[in-house]
Amino acid sequence: MKKLMLFFLAAGMAAQAQEWKPVPGKISTPWAAKVDPRAPLPEYPRPQFVRSQWKNLNGLWDYAITPSSATPQGWAGKILVPFAVESSLSGVGRRVGKDSVLWYHTTFTPAAGKGKTLLHFGAVDWRAEVMVNDKPAGIHEGGYDPFTFDVTPHLRKGANKLVVKVYDPVDGGPQPRGKQVNRPEGIWYTPVTGIWQTVWVETVPETYIASVKQTPDIDAGTLTVTPVLQNSRPGDQLRLIAWDGATKVAETSAPAGEKAVLRIPSAKLWSPASPFLYDLQLQVVRGGKAVDTVRSYFAMRKISMGRDKAGIQRMLLNNKFLFQFGPLDQGWWPDGLYTAPTDEALLFDVEKTRDMGFNMIRKHVKTEPARWYYHCDRLGMLVWQDMPSGDLGNRWEQRPGIVGRQTDKARTAESENIYRKEWKAIMEALHNAPSIVVWVPFNEAWGQFKTKDITEWTMQHDPSRLVNSASGGNFEKTGHIIDLHNYPDPVMPDANIYGRDQIVVLGEYGGLGLPVDGHVWQQKDNWGYQTFKTPQELFKRYSEYIDRMKTLISQGLSAAVYTQTTDVEIETNGLITYDRKVFKNPVESFYRVHQGLYGPELVKDKF
Repeated sequence: MKKLMLFFLAAGMAAQAQEWKPVPGKISTPWAAKVDPRAPLPEYPRPQFVRSQWKNLNGLWDYAITPSSATPQGWAGKILVPFAVESSLSGVGRRVGKDSVLWYHTTFTPAAGKGKTLLHFGAVDWRAEVMVNDKPAGIHEGGYDPFTFDVTPHLRKGANKLVVKVYDPVDGGPQPRGKQVNRPEGIWYTPVTGIWQTVWVETVPETYIASVKQTPDIDAGTLTVTPVLQNSRPGDQLRLIAWDGATKVAETSAPAGEKAVLRIPSAKLWSPASPFLYDLQLQVVRGGKAVDTVRSYFAMRKISMGRDKAGIQRMLLNNKFLFQFGPLDQGWWPDGLYTAPTDEALLFDVEKTRDMGFNMIRKHVKTEPARWYYHCDRLGMLVWQDMPSGDLGNRWEQRPGIVGRQTDKARTAESENIYRKEWKAIMEALHNAPSIVVWVPFNEAWGQFKTKDITEWTMQHDPSRLVNSASGGNFEKTGHIIDLHNYPDPVMPDANIYGRDQIVVLGEYGGLGLPVDGHVWQQKDNWGYQTFKTPQELFKRYSEYIDRMKTLISQGLSAAVYTQTTDVEIETNGLITYDRKVFKNPVESFYRVHQGLYGPELVKDKF
């Protein structure tokens, strides 16, 4: 009987796999062939907040696309969650549009264990209405932040019905949407609608830790943890234990719901050269017994600004100047769009960026799954995190030099409220990632508004990081950083003028293009800011720019961002092709040329 059951189970799984195949017609990455429709992206999705009782719900779900006012009369077929409906890996490859909605349907059983069942979504673009057993579980708006619903009251024994209704107007609405447009061209890409990060259920006790905010202070040698607990009782304690491998280094307790301060003796500092992570155990303790336990990690690191001997503000890591240099990273995939095919693929971009000798990544108008930040944390990659842009009603004009001004106050109150809500949610969701050192509220005046107000609000919300108010946009004397974009040559704002009060950075430059036949999104009408015919020609110019950068560093430049990590759709200005199959020059060549940017001789006698 057992063998017969296993046979039917295997047959069912094989049939399920046959129901799905990638949509042909575009290039794909090497990992597309490794996608298992029975268990796509099976890894635990939240490495910094881990419990043992959970279940991944990714896989083949039913889907339908209907007019906005209609409900499905049947299902159009299967979609592979968590890949957006427009992507090849979804198995669908269809557009939705602002006059239609996307429906999902599946069944699930809760994770093992007794307690409450939490239903987690890594990200859904844009408005998600969730129903469990035909009862409303919750509504979430925001395409870039995770959200959770307690679905315990709606559950029944056995299989439970889960339906998700998604509305996404793309560039026809007021919401943040990054580089998505309904008509892709130039620097604008294919829409991403629906579930694009992992969906999972988790069993938690009646009293549980909902979230924590972890903030290190290397000068005081402490980690401050601010918890959010659900259903705690008088007398409950929050217990924290920090570990260096198998060695306990610190332990403390505080009343549940209050801040707890963990003192870390002789702290090992986190940096690109030494990305040390402490393990952290968090427990709710009642009567001497742990009623909830979460595993996490943290790092002791500091990002700040300080003047050199010439009075120019510099970007400091752990109280020392470190030139930060990295690529503009769009985070797009030809087969998965917003979603990497596998965790191995997600890791690939970070590893290769490090191997090429970069120490920073600017994550451009997009967020990533929690596992991407985990990879950056453990590999020592500094991250500048953009707020995904949207609502491009605000126009601007360039004045001579680097200063712009707004000419149109077209942003609506609705749009502003959506922006503030989602930016706050993103900062809170990503606060604990030690790799993130800079927040970037605006890029190139794309929907930029109330710059001083938004910048100061961001600084107040997270005083532990630097804020780059407007990367290449309308500049106001606010925030920690002044950020110029220039293509293709590297230049910088005059540090003697602007660097007295703000850190001077080059937020984008380069964009050197090289289309590689057989590895492009489309064969014709590709572009780069400057296009070359051979890898050798491109690398010669790239190296010349690096040499020029050394002079800029000595003159007060603190950081630079090269465009870009990979080609994206019709852009061919990546260091790697869009399908990740070709490096346009050897990794070792980039590594060697980059090492000269970090040498102390560039800032000799500056500190």
